[in-house]
Amino acid sequence: MLQHLRACLCLLVVSVVLCCVAYPAVLWGIGKTIFPRQASGSIVERGGKEVGSSLIAQPFTDEKYFQPRPSAASYDASNSSATNWAGNNYLLRDRVAQQLGPIARYASGPKKGELVGADIEQWFHADKFRNNPGIVAQWVNLHGTVAQNWIKGDPLKSAYVAKWQDAHANDVAAWVKDNPATPNPKPEDLAQIFFQEFSKSHPGEFLKITDDNKGVELTSKGDDIRKTFFDMWLTDHADVDLEKVPGDMVMASASGLDPHITLENAIWQLDHSAIAAAWAKSSGKSEANVRDEILRLLHGKSSAPLAGLIGVPLINVLEINLALQDHFQSSAAAAK
Repeated sequence: MLQHLRACLCLLVVSVVLCCVAYPAVLWGIGKTIFPRQASGSIVERGGKEVGSSLIAQPFTDEKYFQPRPSAASYDASNSSATNWAGNNYLLRDRVAQQLGPIARYASGPKKGELVGADIEQWFHADKFRNNPGIVAQWVNLHGTVAQNWIKGDPLKSAYVAKWQDAHANDVAAWVKDNPATPNPKPEDLAQIFFQEFSKSHPGEFLKITDDNKGVELTSKGDDIRKTFFDMWLTDHADVDLEKVPGDMVMASASGLDPHITLENAIWQLDHSAIAAAWAKSSGKSEANVRDEILRLLHGKSSAPLAGLIGVPLINVLEINLALQDHFQSSAAAAK
């Protein structure tokens, strides 16, 4: 019996030493000596400061930079995930609409090449959807979860609805009576009655965060209208011919953290955003010359998986944005 216990104990010790000590130590040693950058998370530094990882997507707010794919994880590496929403899920449609609303353009007709945003605003101001008045009221009735997300997505919006809640005690009491399981409703719980009342009081208007980020104000134009109501506008204009956009511009990756976009996506952004204009302004060059320089950078930085054996050419967003910085800053220095 002791002989068997000794053998089992020896096997356990050997297994622990090999699998939990020796094997990880060998991999760590190989990584640190042969692949030190990759073993440390592929961290990218500029000026002695860490600016990100070439393996993880991050958002860029300045208009002179390329944008990554949408992220179901909000670019949070600790929350890497996909939404697994089906194509008929309105949450997915809304996220795509949030991307397309401000950038969609006509593909044909007298307005070919023009943004559809102005027509979305004009349609919204008329305040009719499917020939029925009250676009905002119909929006909250059709897509209550999206309306709730709109409220709880920003503290300023929640505070605005909470203030309305305090001023409409009778309406809230009636809602609680119909929903006894929620005796103390949060602002987002009241999305339906709030937006229904808002639609009656402010036809053809919506709400947006003020430019100084200190409150909420009424609006009848701008990206908030274009993003939120693009899908409904498209329903009312089903025969409209719009320019196609690369799929990875509006669809998140499986991880929500893909650092790459397709070369097609990058070129589309270059041709339809202010990237070239912004760098032209800061460098003092013509926009046409800047576009050509960026296009050469894109082709030089693009690569397909497995040395080009499979897939389409891809661009690492962080790397190309840093390359833009280096290129135009060095050009400006040389000009001086």
